[in-house]
Amino acid sequence: MSGWDTLRQECLDCRRCGLADTRTQVVFGVGDPQAEVLFIGEAPGAREDEQGEPFVGRAGKLLDDMLAMIGLSREHIYITNSVKCRPPENRDPLPEEKAACAPWLQQQLAQMQPKIMVCLGRISANELIHEDFKISQEHGQFFHKDGVEMMALYHPAALLRSPGKKPETFEDLKALRAKILELCTHTPLAF
Repeated sequence: MSGWDTLRQECLDCRRCGLADTRTQVVFGVGDPQAEVLFIGEAPGAREDEQGEPFVGRAGKLLDDMLAMIGLSREHIYITNSVKCRPPENRDPLPEEKAACAPWLQQQLAQMQPKIMVCLGRISANELIHEDFKISQEHGQFFHKDGVEMMALYHPAALLRSPGKKPETFEDLKALRAKILELCTHTPLAF
């Protein structure tokens, strides 16, 4: 079993916090574990908990459409969440739940060593880019941190609620595509 498979199995068996008692399943992530581009959300929702895959349902469909706009697909990137189990009623994860889950993402990052990380939404950006991240002002900007280029996009669920933000998100996606072309050597883009 590879190191990635071992990590995945250990995560699927995790009981570090109370979310283990209410989850249907752990949502470890999906895509290429050797991807140069990593997308990170906050925590799984109900559909993700049922299916064991991040970003499914309407928000997931929109994310797939966003990726397709710049020639990406799930097969050539990796998508995960910083918290791997669904908080009940989709509430925000508690600080102790985030802390219990943090080592899983740290280990994923250590094994993957992505060149680009894309935070999906403000909460993910607050955790990974900087704690007072302002999504409305800082989306689409790149931040160099720990040898990785990081940026944040509006969360697909937020775009479903506020479709007027889609044009600026498309500009952010074009900036992401340019950064992939600049830094990534084995991330295929469809066009």
